[in-house]
Amino acid sequence: MMRVNIFVEGQTEETFVRELLYEHFQRQNIYLTPILVRTSSKGKGGIVSYEKIKPQLHRKCLEDSSAFVTTMFDLYALPKDFPGKNSLPNTNDPFKKAEYLEQSMSADIGHKNFIPNLLVHEFEGLLYSNPNAFKGWFDQSIVDQLQRERDTFASPEHINESPMTAPSKRIISCCPSYNKPLHGSLIAIDIGLDIIRQQCQHFDKWLTHLENIIL
Repeated sequence: MMRVNIFVEGQTEETFVRELLYEHFQRQNIYLTPILVRTSSKGKGGIVSYEKIKPQLHRKCLEDSSAFVTTMFDLYALPKDFPGKNSLPNTNDPFKKAEYLEQSMSADIGHKNFIPNLLVHEFEGLLYSNPNAFKGWFDQSIVDQLQRERDTFASPEHINESPMTAPSKRIISCCPSYNKPLHGSLIAIDIGLDIIRQQCQHFDKWLTHLENIIL
């Protein structure tokens, strides 16, 4: 059985891995373990500084060279000290941005069993794969608004990353009662992995890579 350790930013992403990704990969004899990044001696979750998470990734890679280490971090609001952040190419292509930063992180970590991955632009972007899944929790007017926003972009991963218009900001703006720890993973489960992969090509590329890993 192949083992893959996935570093995640918070409890929602941890639940997402356990409830939506785990069973899919287990059928392929790949065992996933989500790991919350530690940002302080008392708390876990979030990326406030790359220098705080780099040693965690490094240690995990060295801990077992037969297992892989990967990440599920948001492209949106990465810290200033993240590798490649200060030398991003001048492009509006979100996939090129993500790939550049992933390559920079890979070079910085420097282990062959490390697979960098960034969500474009953040976890809530995946939820735009099917806004109708919000119907079980919120009014139809909110579902309609989310669908209109989704329809203005080429894909959920193209929904932009400014502080006012990132996916999470858009959801909270039209639905103030949205609570990520409560609703996020449950809505993703309702959408289903197949639809998310169909709608989100960068996310799908990451999963395809994991499905085909060989040391």
